[in-house]
Amino acid sequence: MASPVTDSAGLSPLIETVSWNADAVGTLSMPEAEAPMSSSVLNSCNIPKPPPLPSKIVTRNKHPKWPPGSCFVPKETKDMWDKLFKDGNGADLCIFTEDKSCIFAHSSVLSIASPVLGYRIRQSKIKHGMKYIQIPGLPHDAVRVFIRFLYSSCYEEEELKKYALHLLLLSHCCSVPQLKRVCICYLEQNFLTTENVIDTLLLARKCDAPRLVLICVRMVVKNFKSVSSTEGWKLMKRIYPDIEQELVESVVEADSKKEERQRKIEEKKVYTQLYEAMEALLHICKDGCRTIGPRDKMLKGNQIACNFPACKGLEALVRHFSGCKTRVPGGCGHCKRMWQLLELHSRMCNEPDSCKVPLCRHFKEKIQQQCKKDETKWKLLVNKVIAAKNGSYLFSSR
Repeated sequence: MASPVTDSAGLSPLIETVSWNADAVGTLSMPEAEAPMSSSVLNSCNIPKPPPLPSKIVTRNKHPKWPPGSCFVPKETKDMWDKLFKDGNGADLCIFTEDKSCIFAHSSVLSIASPVLGYRIRQSKIKHGMKYIQIPGLPHDAVRVFIRFLYSSCYEEEELKKYALHLLLLSHCCSVPQLKRVCICYLEQNFLTTENVIDTLLLARKCDAPRLVLICVRMVVKNFKSVSSTEGWKLMKRIYPDIEQELVESVVEADSKKEERQRKIEEKKVYTQLYEAMEALLHICKDGCRTIGPRDKMLKGNQIACNFPACKGLEALVRHFSGCKTRVPGGCGHCKRMWQLLELHSRMCNEPDSCKVPLCRHFKEKIQQQCKKDETKWKLLVNKVIAAKNGSYLFSSR
């Protein structure tokens, strides 16, 4: 869209022309029909400018990929808070870790960043002007990365890769949602293997990370054979047998769904082939194909390609049916298949009187004499073939 300066420059010649025409109306002889036109153009100059075009819409991914950077604050602020943490000037809190080493920090900063830590700090005892708390069971470096994040919201990617599970546990227990989101994002996209998926799954269940739990379960189901042979699986089976049972049930359910899906695909394929056979049968009996068809039709010969995929196979079946000496239902397997195709066509045909498919009207009359059980089976078959027909209409290129 043009800028306001450009718009004003573009309107100037028009305004001058309109003013000249308005002055010339009294001196020059102009058609009466043109006078209102100049007035309308003059009024159009008072129309306000249209609003600007909408800016480009930025779509946001539902599940963003890896965070664009490892820092969420400006560099100057990061450096300032990192220096405060590393130097420990004015620290009034000592955090003991698993190896009995101490991390100095400021109780006011940690109390603001984590309400859970703030409560523990308020409950701690003061000795020689210093408060003491413990964070046992976790590596010293993992606790140090966590405390640094509370100061500056920053972390090193290598440290995150090394202590992702520890940081997830700390961020959940100490209620630090920013770090928890970072850890979950990393674990979902860059961390999972068959060796650590069980440990990650157990921790995700404890830390209320449902999406991470789902991703872990899917990985277990997909790689069950290799996952079930790991030490993590054996330990889980001994300590958490209920979770092991849930995972086994998930694997069984996934296999059942896969088999059912495959069965339906094969079933649909059969019904689609039956529909194509019905198309080819009508095509042969009505229009004729390359080397077979009605007597009053000129055959196209082998050099012409046929658009019906089932035509070639059905052509061979029709030739066998016409020359077979045991052409009775049940006497020959090929002939039996042909009888079934003819009956299926008759049940799907809506014009038996004018239909050119052999025995179409004969089977229509035979239907009236069939038992209810056979009739139900045929109706079910017809419905499924018609469903395949509708699907082929949607996806066929013909």
